Amino acid sequence: MTRRTFGTLCGLVFLINLGRVAFAPLVPTIGSEFGASPAVVGSVTTLVWLGSALPRIPVGYLLTRVPRHYVVLGSGVALAAAATVAGSAESILTLQVGALSIGLASGAYFVAAVPLVAELFPSGRGRAIGIHGAASQLAAVVAPGVVVGILLVAGWSDVFRLLAVAALAVTGVLLVVLRRHPLPESAGADRDFRSALSHWRVILLVIVVVAAPGFVWQGVFNFYVTYLTGIKGLSTPFANSLLTVVFAAGLPAFWFGGQLADRLPQIPYLLGILVSFAGALLGLVVAESAVTIVAATVAIGFVIHAMFPAADTFLLDSLPADNRASAYAVFSGIALLFESTGSGALGVAAERIGFDAAFVAGGLGVLTVAVVLGALHAGRGLPGGRGTVE
Repeated sequence: MTRRTFGTLCGLVFLINLGRVAFAPLVPTIGSEFGASPAVVGSVTTLVWLGSALPRIPVGYLLTRVPRHYVVLGSGVALAAAATVAGSAESILTLQVGALSIGLASGAYFVAAVPLVAELFPSGRGRAIGIHGAASQLAAVVAPGVVVGILLVAGWSDVFRLLAVAALAVTGVLLVVLRRHPLPESAGADRDFRSALSHWRVILLVIVVVAAPGFVWQGVFNFYVTYLTGIKGLSTPFANSLLTVVFAAGLPAFWFGGQLADRLPQIPYLLGILVSFAGALLGLVVAESAVTIVAATVAIGFVIHAMFPAADTFLLDSLPADNRASAYAVFSGIALLFESTGSGALGVAAERIGFDAAFVAGGLGVLTVAVVLGALHAGRGLPGGRGTVE
């Protein structure tokens, strides 16, 4: 039962994230199809990620009334409906609505599914969350190839039509599996949203740990090709290849990062990731040869993606079962909203002080956060971690 449920969830999260990342490789095609400016087309991709952030806290409250697997099933149906809207769009406004709706479906899914996965594997949450994250990350790696392949034989709208069909099929399979095999009681609804908020110290800690590097990461990967071509002097094809490498490094990072979250002392592990990310980013700035740039790229991609299963595992290990989904919703909603401003902030900084200085400032900022948290942990100890569930 657990394997079948988990396997189906991995299939659904692949489609959920594919819906979010499919717009990026379609930007030139959409611009040409609708005669839209880069700014207008860019608003489509922005709406996807804004939509992913907006429902998380409301859905966290919903989970105090509705079991998590109901929300997961609903998000699968919502993804199919949203993809249908996007695939049938004849105006940029309709496409924007579809993009926002895909984002909303993804946000609802992650808030419900990650705590559900944690309950399926209570003795190995990190490993399970890591594998689930790797399935999601796989979508980011293959999305350009999938989109280009479809465009060779069909139109851009067929990308979303096929996504809608696949989402309905996988959601149907999950429904059949859940009907045949009941979930553990702890995988049901959270019972008290206010009680979840009483763990605000742990929630705040994880927000800081994730949002600090996440804010910098948003700016780094969105300007990665621009930085490599304009500052490092690489060719555009090579720079695009390295952007793919950044995301591909996330596949083993989710897998091994989750397993390490089960085995290592959690707070030192999280702080080590912060320091490593800062070091990798600063290493990119000083790198000059192609070999060192590739090495820094791999390091950045691996470390930042290892952060996500590590932080999720830390938070879910720190809270009782009936508070996990609501607390996770609050954490992910606030963190993602803050992170989403990273691209704009780094863009402004780059205009004023240059990309190298902006990247250095980001790396030093993350390093400062790690040092402050390390000092607090050494002095009084930071809240949460494995074994703190009451």
